[in-house]
Amino acid sequence: MTKGIPNHIAVIMDGNGRWAKARRLPRAFGHRKGAEALRELLKAAIDIGIPYMTFYSFSSENWSRPQSEIEDIMGLLRRYLQSELATFHKAGIRLKVIGERSRLAKDIVQLIDDAEQQTAENDKMTVVMALSYGGRQEIVEAARQMAVRVSNNELSPDDISEELFERSLYTKDIPDPDLLIRTSGEMRISNFLLWQLAYSEMVFVEKNWPDFTRDDLVWAIEEYQKRDRRYGAAAEAG
Repeated sequence: MTKGIPNHIAVIMDGNGRWAKARRLPRAFGHRKGAEALRELLKAAIDIGIPYMTFYSFSSENWSRPQSEIEDIMGLLRRYLQSELATFHKAGIRLKVIGERSRLAKDIVQLIDDAEQQTAENDKMTVVMALSYGGRQEIVEAARQMAVRVSNNELSPDDISEELFERSLYTKDIPDPDLLIRTSGEMRISNFLLWQLAYSEMVFVEKNWPDFTRDDLVWAIEEYQKRDRRYGAAAEAG
């Protein structure tokens, strides 16, 4: 499987809670199973040869969930960052985390900083984790940075372009996703990478995230390969 492999796949990992509810288990079990699915999917992505993957791990809206569930997710995040660092190194994965870190616990921020620094030179794959992330929040922050530069006479409003604006986004050194995959049957992007998904192909999968497998990833890529990506241009006649 080499033809038309997406350079960057973004994933909304939805359905952990529904997976647990269907089995009459606490939601925490669904999140743990989801972490296992993520681990297996990254192995498959490396085998397939996908250079970039971004995962919507915890949205800015998720802070409104019950405190007990937030604590379970943050505990899982701590364990994941600690346990997977060696695996990332061995696999040649570079980790990048995007989102509002000020809302995360200090020890989690330190784990993120350490993981990013230790994997910075890895070049087999870049894995982006969106934590405490919201697309609107990201765009507002980029606009604020532009406004400050204009106010400080460092930049003229006439000089602001799409390219310059993009360099103020969290993803300034990451190519836009070619493909978005969302699990659990939901068909919306839920404030995820609003700027970056402008021309991405989208594939929606009925399965809940913990049940998502390598075969599902291959199927999604095959669906992507069938698409005619025109980036707003008209199709050729004939």
